[in-house]
Amino acid sequence: MNATSNISSPAPKVFVVDDDASVRASLSRLLASVDLTVETFPCAESFLSADHSDARGCAVLDVKLPQLDGLELQRRLADARVNLPIIFLTGQGDIPMSVRAMKAGAVEFMTKPFRPADLIAAVREAIERDRVARIERHDLAELTSRYESLTAREREVMRGVVAGQLNKQIAAEFGTREATVKEQRAKVMEKMRAGSVADLVRFALRLGHLDGADGGRGR
Repeated sequence: MNATSNISSPAPKVFVVDDDASVRASLSRLLASVDLTVETFPCAESFLSADHSDARGCAVLDVKLPQLDGLELQRRLADARVNLPIIFLTGQGDIPMSVRAMKAGAVEFMTKPFRPADLIAAVREAIERDRVARIERHDLAELTSRYESLTAREREVMRGVVAGQLNKQIAAEFGTREATVKEQRAKVMEKMRAGSVADLVRFALRLGHLDGADGGRGR
């Protein structure tokens, strides 16, 4: 499946959230020096109030923000399904704090002062993660749409094919003609855009819900 060429790809942006204006300015200069686009915010609330529904790139967050700290901002972004990779900066970090941040999916937890080259490397890694994750989400959404286009019986046939059953075995299980199953199988391959049974198995594994739990749904 190669849907990546259909994804619009505006330039990624680095969202910097820090209550220190001098830090925001220095980070903006540093990141702009390597041709990265930067948008800055003085607090978590101002960042949350902006529309990040389709934001691309990553976020660089100070941990010790006023009112709403960086870790809580990370949680709220996750709750809002804003999937931006996050890099934390802190002057007062500790191991439990860094563990919590990394467990929640942060790319990096950096202690101030940090080497500029290290931050740039972390930002580039985060932007690449975001790019790959967007492709994966796009492809999974397309695959899910194909699966949902199958009728209930076609889904059952797909499960049988993925399980390695022959047409005659599926027909016997359904109490129908082998020729009918053959036609349904061809429809499954067409709708799923599978060139082989191996493709179909790979799609089933990617979808992760072909366990019979939804066999009654469909048209």
